[in-house]
Amino acid sequence: MKTIFTAIFLALFCVLANAQTRLENAKKTATENKELILLNFSGSDWCIPCIKLHKNIIEAEDFKKLEKENVIIYINADFPRNKKNQPSAAIKKENEFLADYYNPKGIFPYTILLNPEGKVVKTWEGLPSEDAVAFSNEIRNFHQKK
Repeated sequence: MKTIFTAIFLALFCVLANAQTRLENAKKTATENKELILLNFSGSDWCIPCIKLHKNIIEAEDFKKLEKENVIIYINADFPRNKKNQPSAAIKKENEFLADYYNPKGIFPYTILLNPEGKVVKTWEGLPSEDAVAFSNEIRNFHQKK
């Protein structure tokens, strides 16, 4: 019985350890650089609000400055439907882990601002009402407060 329990525990530990690669790396870097982590759940090829979010905010120069200025580390947990757009198996597994932990309701798009320890600071359900400048400034304000 101990052997079975140990084997199950080790298998679960390996899956969870591998599933957290991007987030764990982001936490480490965010701690070192005093950054926040922005985690975005999207359906890049089927979710119209997700597509608009990426086009109007994530791809905007104001948002990109947040990464260049070491304000945030951006992680996109994408769940595309088209076979040609599927991420690697490791990324897919990690995205599923992130969704189970941070987005159990399956909201798309869902954007979460995390502190370097992975604690939720702010969330946006759906497409944010702000434009790229206002959205970026809101994140900058959280960064300055911490």
